[in-house]
Amino acid sequence: MNLFTESNLSAEVLQAVGDLGFVEPTDIQKQTIPFISTDTRDLIALAATGTGKTAAFSLPILDMIDDNSRKIQFLVLCPTRELCLQITKDIKNYSKYLKNIKTVAVYGGSSITDQIKSLREKPQIIVGTPGRVIDMINRKALDFSEVQWLVLDEADEMLSMGFKDDLETILRETPDTKQTFLFSATMSKEVERISKNYLTTPHRITIGSVNEVKKNILHEFYVVGYRQKKEALRRLIDANPNQYSIIFCRTRMETQEVADFLMQNGYAADALHGDLSQAQRDTVMKKFRLKNIDILVATDVAARGLDVDSLTHVIHFSLPDDPEVFVHRSGRTGRAGKNGISMTLAKPEESRKMKQIKAETKIEIVEKKIPTGKEIIKAQVAGVFEKLLTEHVDVFDFDESLIPDLSAFTKEQLVSQLLQFQLKEMATYYQNSDDLVDQKFGASRDDKFGRRERDGRDRDSRGSRDGGSFRDRDSRGDRGGERNGGRDRKPKRSNEDMVRFFFNLGKRDQLKKVDMLEIINKATSKSKKRADIGEIEILDKFSFFEIEKSYKNEVIDGLTTMKFRGKEMRAEVAN
Repeated sequence: MNLFTESNLSAEVLQAVGDLGFVEPTDIQKQTIPFISTDTRDLIALAATGTGKTAAFSLPILDMIDDNSRKIQFLVLCPTRELCLQITKDIKNYSKYLKNIKTVAVYGGSSITDQIKSLREKPQIIVGTPGRVIDMINRKALDFSEVQWLVLDEADEMLSMGFKDDLETILRETPDTKQTFLFSATMSKEVERISKNYLTTPHRITIGSVNEVKKNILHEFYVVGYRQKKEALRRLIDANPNQYSIIFCRTRMETQEVADFLMQNGYAADALHGDLSQAQRDTVMKKFRLKNIDILVATDVAARGLDVDSLTHVIHFSLPDDPEVFVHRSGRTGRAGKNGISMTLAKPEESRKMKQIKAETKIEIVEKKIPTGKEIIKAQVAGVFEKLLTEHVDVFDFDESLIPDLSAFTKEQLVSQLLQFQLKEMATYYQNSDDLVDQKFGASRDDKFGRRERDGRDRDSRGSRDGGSFRDRDSRGDRGGERNGGRDRKPKRSNEDMVRFFFNLGKRDQLKKVDMLEIINKATSKSKKRADIGEIEILDKFSFFEIEKSYKNEVIDGLTTMKFRGKEMRAEVAN
């Protein structure tokens, strides 16, 4: 199948596809559409984000739905509100000529009452996030007893966000006779387990290698101390003019801080994270798609479902825990055959994490120095000419009589004067600013809390095999946003409000961060409000985690009555 017209898709679906300008299917579509159209087996499809998976699974199913039935026949589960809305929009576009087909999205952060009203229209297709779907099931608003096709989209991300129990609950509500399609960018152990438990002898389709690294992306990293990171970020942006980029941060609080810093310094930037209401998120995403802002500062979770093909840069303000996430982030640039640049700001003590990313992804990441003021001005001059020669459009009729006598200037002098005027503010800033001091991996420094870190030589900074990784609560926070209808959550507490615990289990006990979150939540479940959880560090034989000080005794007492995989659990305040 080299063209959509060579498929068995109906005339109505092909007309909708043609309206969207699609002619040749992507690799995942070439293999998946014929399979779903003709085979009754379950399917595992592994392909990177942005490869056209929605059309791959929805186009053939749209042709098979019984439009005379008002039962839910097709269910799509996905990890985030943004992705839910994007999939819903795509399916509605594909079914625009199938007049009796109705699709409803159910997701957190929006009125559950309005969504229940939409369900009264008896849709055949539901696209939902796990938390809100569970809420709807509990309210008896959803009946999946007639579901024939179930799609788990971005399955790896749903499991990494802690939706394992929710997925299993929803799957139990569907009939055993359904056909299940699991789409994922990676094949983690959890995805493998879900597939073994809930898929029957599935067929596999793999597009490229799992976690494939794009060849058209240039990877750079810059070593910089914590206190200089924002200033270093500013210099990277200025040294790469005319960029259209996403800056990835670890936490919602950090995301907002970085966005505020950029906006206060005159950059067209905004933040996208789980603390925003759905209306705020929609506004930010609209501005970014329309290029009213050219820099989006986002968490990994919030950026899911943001489908933009023309990004020039991805900037890792903070390194992710997982090398796979690094690949996914970077892969958002370099799309549609264009080249892209991925830039990383790495702290000196993150040498082990950088080595792990290089080793596991096989990416060649070139170390570079933070640009000097002179280098930035040169880049800005080149950026002015690039924009002038590639983006120039006459927007008004120019009266040549308005030009004064310029005969006293040579061409070079005139251009120099114009550039001096255009770049005056930036040039003045960098003339009055010192260049950033070069950092070295492994160098010790005082962090923002005044502690001394020595590249893994003391207990607090000793890394695990995954690079001493720390995971923020973005994923759990976004899930909580679904559960509570999008109510704002308070920002992460300062270090002084937290207590650090030693925990007696680790990687050898098959403990993961998702498990640790679940254990802490259960231990503190008697409280009326959910405790704030800080850093979680899973080591080989034991682990560390942080929690609000007021929950200290509750954690210690709660863990003594619980077991993990048959093993007793114990926590004590770390020295």
